[in-house]
Amino acid sequence: MAGFFKRLVPKRFRRDGIAIPVVRLHGAIMAGGGQFRPVLNLASAAPLLEKAFSVKEAPAVAISINSPGGSPVQSRLIYQRIRDLAQEKKKRVLVFVEDVAASGGYMIALAGDEIIADQTSIVGSIGVVSGGFGFPELLKKIGVERRVYTAGENKVMLDPFQPEKERDIEFLKSLQLDIHDTFIQMVKARRGQLLADHPDVFSGLFWTGRRGLELGLIDGLGDLRGEVKKRYGEKAQLELIQPARSLFGRRQTGASIAGDIAAPIAASAMAGLAEAVEERALWARFGL
Repeated sequence: MAGFFKRLVPKRFRRDGIAIPVVRLHGAIMAGGGQFRPVLNLASAAPLLEKAFSVKEAPAVAISINSPGGSPVQSRLIYQRIRDLAQEKKKRVLVFVEDVAASGGYMIALAGDEIIADQTSIVGSIGVVSGGFGFPELLKKIGVERRVYTAGENKVMLDPFQPEKERDIEFLKSLQLDIHDTFIQMVKARRGQLLADHPDVFSGLFWTGRRGLELGLIDGLGDLRGEVKKRYGEKAQLELIQPARSLFGRRQTGASIAGDIAAPIAASAMAGLAEAVEERALWARFGL
C-alpha cells in the first residue's frame, strides 16, 4: 500500500533521489511553426524552460540540444532566457549535445555552465550563412515580366526575380559580419580561456565532440543519464519537462481561429513547404 501512494507523488517530491528536470530543445531554429510542423524558437522553448527552472528542489537543469541552427535572433533569445532563469533561480545549467549543436544550436549551448557531448556529436559551425534562389532567366523563358514599384531605392534589394547587384551583396555581407562578430563575442565571453588558439575556431567549420573538446568548445564527453547519476548519485532521477496539454490531451500550441480556413491552410502549406526545404538543407549540411 505504501508503494502505491508513493507512485502517486511526483518524482521530485520523493525521497529516493534528486530529480533533475530535462528540457529537450530539438529541431531547426525558426520563427513561426505550428501544431503540425513544430520548430524551435523562443515561443516554443520558453514555457518548458520556465517550468524546468521552477522545480525548487533541483540543483540544476539539464538541457538536451539537437539542432543544426537557423535563426540567429531566436537562438540568441533562447540563450538569453536560459541565462536569465539560471541567475534568477540560482541553478546550474548542464547542456548535453545529441547529434548536433551547430551554428544557432551551438549558440544556445553556450548558455550551459557546462557543455557535454558524445564523441561523435557535431559541434561548432560558428559562422553566419544566408541563401536563396534567383529566377530572372526563368521569367524570360516563360514570358513573364516582373513589375515592381517602390518608394526608396533599396526596397527591392536582393529581389530573387532580378539580377544580383554587387552593392546588394556587399551590404548583405556587412550584416553577416556584424552578426558573426556578436556570435564570436558570445563564445569568447562564455568559453573564455578554455578556447584553443586555433585559426579555424570562428571560421564556420564544425567538429566531432572529441575534437570539440580539444578546441575548448565543450567541457566533456558523456551522456545525459550517465553524467547526472555520476554527479548526483545513482538514485538521481531525470524528469522530462513536457509541453502543457489541452483538455483533450493535445499539446497546446498557438491559438487558432475558426471560420473560412481553406485559404489560410493553402497559404500555410506553401510556406511550410519552403520552410521544410530550408530545414532539410540545415540538417543536410551535417550529414543528418
